[in-house]
Order: sequence, then structure tokens, then C-alpha cells
Amino acid sequence: MSIVKKIALYFARKEFCRKAIAEQAGLSIFKRKPSFRITIGLVLIAFSYVIGLPTAIILSIIVAAHSDAITATIAASLLYGISWLIFMVAMYLAGPEYGKALSRWAVRVILEKILKDEEKT
Repeated sequence: MSIVKKIALYFARKEFCRKAIAEQAGLSIFKRKPSFRITIGLVLIAFSYVIGLPTAIILSIIVAAHSDAITATIAASLLYGISWLIFMVAMYLAGPEYGKALSRWAVRVILEKILKDEEKT
């Protein structure tokens, strides 16, 4: 038995993986209309990308043109940190349901491909 199959069998014995295979975990959650909380989370994710690195680069260029490197460093770092905080809040709002569904589906598909008939035992 290959090392990959041994690892797959190890994980197939775990409760999360057993349930995902037994319940034939799918992606049906993505077909439903997202709740208000999830919509806000997705909007915040997009917003965090917009204010993240591109804005930090633009701000750095503007401030550096005025030859004030310390201000550029502090302002860009602060703005980039704020974008990460927004992203974390957004993932908290939007992530749990979708993340769990995607993880369960991925585990099921991967283990079924590796183990073929052995996952049923």
C-alpha cells in the first residue's frame, strides 16, 4: 500500500472525514441566496483588497515624492494593516458556512479518488 493511501486511510478514520463521506457532502450551499451577513462579508472582502496593497503603493509613491520616507512607511503600513483587519472581520462574517461546506466537499472528493472502494469500509 502506498504512503498516500496510508495517509488517506488515516484521515478517513477521522470524524470530520467520515461524516463528509457518509453524508455525501456537496456544494448545495452555494446555490442558495446568501444571507445579509454573508453579503456584507463578501463586500468587505472586496473592499479590503481595494484599500490594501494598491492604496498602500499609491500612498507610498505620493508621500515618497515629497521625500518623507518615514511618513510613507508608517502610513502605508498602517493602511495595509487596516485592510487586513477588514479582511479578517469579513472572513468572520462570510467564511464559516462556505468554508466548512467547501472543506467537507473537498475532503470527500479527494478521499474518494484516492481510496476508491476502500472508503466505504
